[in-house]
Amino acid sequence: MAKNKEAGDNRRVGAVKKRSQIPNKLTGTWTKRDDTTGKFMDVKEDSKPFKGVRKEGQKTMAKKVAVKKKATKTTARKPAARKPAAKKTAKKATKRVVKKAPAAKKRAGARR
Repeated sequence: MAKNKEAGDNRRVGAVKKRSQIPNKLTGTWTKRDDTTGKFMDVKEDSKPFKGVRKEGQKTMAKKVAVKKKATKTTARKPAARKPAAKKTAKKATKRVVKKAPAAKKRAGARR
């Protein structure tokens, strides 16, 4: 039967659960994050990663996406019932009337 070591020996058996860490490219440090809420918890002062906390990144995120895709493919989904097409209401064609300014009347007797 497995058991943890005595208290005070600065050891942990197993990984820290519900936490992950991501590297900060700007500062070169590691940031610890809570998986359930997504909030950042702690930042490491040196450039070494936290002990026992899993690293989060492109590879682990790709695994999560692959697992989700696999789960959705295996579950049988019913095709969604299509809603009947909405009736298109015919818009009345209205002519746009543009009023022109009255033309100036020419005088018959006045020529230049």
